[in-house]
Amino acid sequence: MAEQNLEAKLKNLLKQEKIQLWNPPYTEQGQQQGQQQGQQQGQQHMQELAERYAPLLRLPMSEVGGALESIRAQAVKRGRGNQTFRETSVATLELLLPRDAKKDPKVRTYLETRLDVSAQQVVDRVAEEHGLRSIKLILSGRTLSAERRLDEQGVKNHSKVMVLRVSDGELKQQLTEEEEERRSQEESVQRTQKGFQILSERDGSEDPDTTPFLEIADQKGNPLKIPPTEKKALILAMGFHEKGRALMKRKQHDNALCHLLQADQQFRKCGSALLSSVDNYAVLQLDIVWCYRALEALSCLEDGRSRLQRAEDCFLRCYGEQQERLLMIKGNTGREEVLFLRLYLLQSLLSYIEGSDSEARLQLSRVESLYARLRPDSEKMAQLMELGFSEREARLGLRASRGDLQEAAIHISTRRQEREELKQRERQKRRTRMEAISALMELGFSQRDAARALHHADGNVDRAYAILLDSSQDAQATNNNTEGGASPEMVEQLLYLGFERDSAEAALRLTGGDVQSATQLLLDNQGVLSPELLTPPSTSSSSSTPSSEEPSSASSSPEDSELVSEVLEDIAPHEEDYLDLTLEEESELISAMKAYLHREPAHT
Repeated sequence: MAEQNLEAKLKNLLKQEKIQLWNPPYTEQGQQQGQQQGQQQGQQHMQELAERYAPLLRLPMSEVGGALESIRAQAVKRGRGNQTFRETSVATLELLLPRDAKKDPKVRTYLETRLDVSAQQVVDRVAEEHGLRSIKLILSGRTLSAERRLDEQGVKNHSKVMVLRVSDGELKQQLTEEEEERRSQEESVQRTQKGFQILSERDGSEDPDTTPFLEIADQKGNPLKIPPTEKKALILAMGFHEKGRALMKRKQHDNALCHLLQADQQFRKCGSALLSSVDNYAVLQLDIVWCYRALEALSCLEDGRSRLQRAEDCFLRCYGEQQERLLMIKGNTGREEVLFLRLYLLQSLLSYIEGSDSEARLQLSRVESLYARLRPDSEKMAQLMELGFSEREARLGLRASRGDLQEAAIHISTRRQEREELKQRERQKRRTRMEAISALMELGFSQRDAARALHHADGNVDRAYAILLDSSQDAQATNNNTEGGASPEMVEQLLYLGFERDSAEAALRLTGGDVQSATQLLLDNQGVLSPELLTPPSTSSSSSTPSSEEPSSASSSPEDSELVSEVLEDIAPHEEDYLDLTLEEESELISAMKAYLHREPAHT
């Protein structure tokens, strides 16, 4: 990280003096051709430049000279790459490899390729040349699609592409175990998406004990009315985010980043008004950049900086300029301050890498001030836990009360009471719902139909009854129309096409006498309809189903139930889990930043 900081400072100095190291006198034409005289002249001018800059930066001349040579070599390589690209259309990409795949951390890794090839071809080359298995390519925070061409996905000459490992390539275990682990990790994102897709399609009309569903609520636990399309995207986004956070806790940052980037794509499908009213999107941006840091991929400066800016803007909109909205909703701002601590810490880190030491120190001073106030007081934590409170409650309570022990105890007790009242309201709501379903069943309707009608009537029994009656009448009318609509001529048309009479009559009945639709139905089923479709529908009221745009989720397969249970395990049981940071990782990064920023200047 110190090397990046030094190179950034030198680039700023070179830019101010309009010095181009890839041109004479620093890079002679003869030097490019490998001639001895050109090399000596270029080295002499580079030496003079290092002697001039070293006192300004208060660093050893050898260190400054090495950094200048690295910048010059990169510039020359970039120039040659531009010429090669113009002449042959072969682009040069910089690869940000996993730490353990780098032979020398200080040496950059490049790959030459045409941009009209698929990303899969590049994946195969990287995997072969660097001994990696099961990798993904990330460009500006987006996963490159394996099937699509590079240029179609925004890859350009000199693009920086992050190589993300999604399974362990080391042969530390037996081959069968490793293969199983690889498959498991490759399927993780797909299983997570399918599980939350199932949950997003459930509307809560079924019994939640047997058919779990997710409900989007505000910070007080009140359900939010969201358009169905946005709700599905939001559930998928929040689901991927929860899975990613669970993997971050296990220190599986590469796999976590895959899930977090999927969450980012789903969040982008939501309306801007929705994103600006919740802090989930801002927290996700922080988590993505935190994974960049853990994977030492902060060379993605542009993407990291833009994500932190989006996070800060979102926090300001959600909480208010002075956090007044947050204070009005929650009564305090102490718990959310850990998010700002992480935001300022990452901003300080990026500023340092960009060579802006003064900005990095300013931001770090804000971080240290927040850290001093937010770090857990072990003695007060112990006193609260002796009162029967959990470690999480003690930590969040002390932050909410800014360290006041008595206020913390009151706060925790109040929060417990609020959660218990919310549970009681939910239990009462469920009891009322079951009583209403029983009342409708006594009128001859099935439990499933009663439950769905009640859901669409927002719990109003009279409206649910009206929905059921209308559905029964519509079903009866449809049956009458279809029974009379299948004329002998229509049947003969289908018989002429080679279909059996029973199937032809059933198809016409199911399509309301539409010959074209009936033909398509028969073709889709290879001319043979299932016994259920061949059987004429019952006209009893108990079989009527309220019309709904949502697919029924009552007949979930065992596989669906397994997927749902799997993804629900990764959802944090406590609604403020994302605020419960122990600050251990933050403390380590603060110490590292202080060491970098307060290095003793060397005598030159």
